[in-house]
Amino acid sequence: MTDKFPSSTAAGNATADPASAALQAPALGRRMACWLYEGILLFAVAFFAGYLFSTLSQTRNALDNRHALQAFLFVVFGIYFTWFWSEGQTLAMKTWHIRVVDRAGKPLTQGRALLRYVLSWLWFLPPLVAIAPFHLSGGEIAVLMLGWVAVWALLSRLHPQQQFWHDALAGTRLVHWQPVQK
Repeated sequence: MTDKFPSSTAAGNATADPASAALQAPALGRRMACWLYEGILLFAVAFFAGYLFSTLSQTRNALDNRHALQAFLFVVFGIYFTWFWSEGQTLAMKTWHIRVVDRAGKPLTQGRALLRYVLSWLWFLPPLVAIAPFHLSGGEIAVLMLGWVAVWALLSRLHPQQQFWHDALAGTRLVHWQPVQK
């Protein structure tokens, strides 16, 4: 367990309080880079899950069973994130030296990881609900989605520990993590 979670020396912070140093949020730019990389990795997860779904359901047209596929992908992504977050980090988080922990700095339970997954949809649900009654072009939807993502990310600046608000609601936090060198 010594290499699983950050210590004040592993976090590289030289502050007076080692406990708070270990639980400092990584810089917003690094968290957003990790978020973007996670999206790229999720493309592969969605591709294989979609292939599995279409094979098992014998879907021949992409518009057939669209809502069932969306529900299936929601569940697959939930399993993916719940599994990896309860272990501490996804591949993208390992790359960017970020770990997710609870408020006390302990590993997430699967229940808390699932709650974080559900609350993380706050990145996307508000603009999706706002655009639902309108017939907008793909470009307009992209601008609204990217605008909301930027607003949601910048709102973390208002949190006392610079955490994203879905993390605050879920009782989790992102922290800097450096693997222990042997």
